[in-house]
Amino acid sequence: MTLETRPGGKIAIVGGLNMDLFIQGERLPHPGETFEGRSFSTGGGGKGANQAVGVARLARDPGTAVMIGQVGDDSFGRELLSSMNAEGIDCEFTRIDPSQSSGVALIFIDDSAENYVLPVYGANATCGEKQVEDFSGIVRGMSVLLTQQEISLDVTLDCMRAARDAGVTVVLDPAPVRDNQPDGFLSLAHVITPNQHEAESLTGVKVSDVKSAEKAALELRKQGTPVAVVKLGEDGAYVASSEFEGYFPPFKVTPVATVAAGDAFNAALAVGLTEGKGIRDAVWLAMASGAVAVSNEGAQESMGTRSEIEKLLATVNA
Repeated sequence: MTLETRPGGKIAIVGGLNMDLFIQGERLPHPGETFEGRSFSTGGGGKGANQAVGVARLARDPGTAVMIGQVGDDSFGRELLSSMNAEGIDCEFTRIDPSQSSGVALIFIDDSAENYVLPVYGANATCGEKQVEDFSGIVRGMSVLLTQQEISLDVTLDCMRAARDAGVTVVLDPAPVRDNQPDGFLSLAHVITPNQHEAESLTGVKVSDVKSAEKAALELRKQGTPVAVVKLGEDGAYVASSEFEGYFPPFKVTPVATVAAGDAFNAALAVGLTEGKGIRDAVWLAMASGAVAVSNEGAQESMGTRSEIEKLLATVNA
């Protein structure tokens, strides 16, 4: 089956919004040890919001990204909404829950550019029927639904079903992996984009190299997802679909932080599909977007512009 995405529509992102609290240092402290960090900063985050920023910076048309989610009625929530509006993201359906604090994530980045994330989801955890109703009301104008698993699984499932019924392409980032996923869940997605850990959790295949990534991708297809993209971090990605199957080597960049590389990847993949690209070309665009993000600090701050991503992408055929 060839994946056909409705061209020219908007991209709905249903997912989490967090304020990220970054600590950079040589390494994590050992249990019972106090170990001095090097720097501290804050910035907008959450997989949903990160992907919305990635879409907004890469899309050719303003207002392509539509963010559906929830923040608390606090300074973090107001800052998150302000920054997303400044990026040109449609936040009409980003609600405020006065009974909850906004989501936060403590992120430690060590000297190898590896990241460790400890989130407290706050208002993200109270997403429910209102978010499903919001998405269902606009689904006919969408080309792609981008979703993750930082909010209620019921909300994610209902939005995926609504998208399917409306002929909207569903791109699922299965993070964080949930233990209570129902049978047939993966078949609601047209495209799934796990990293190595997530692919292993979903398939039982230990992913450590290209060969095992291929095995995991094929297993994900057997579970009902037409396109499986297993991300291998600094080692590239493997794609399995009826249209294209094969390995994508990584771009050669100097890593600074990997915090939002996967979100940058998914955002660009969605944009590529909306622009009518086939899987192969859409994944190359996603690979370039992820590589640009790895080269920069922060989460949303790391998302590349169209010109930055296309400049790197041009080196594929250079």
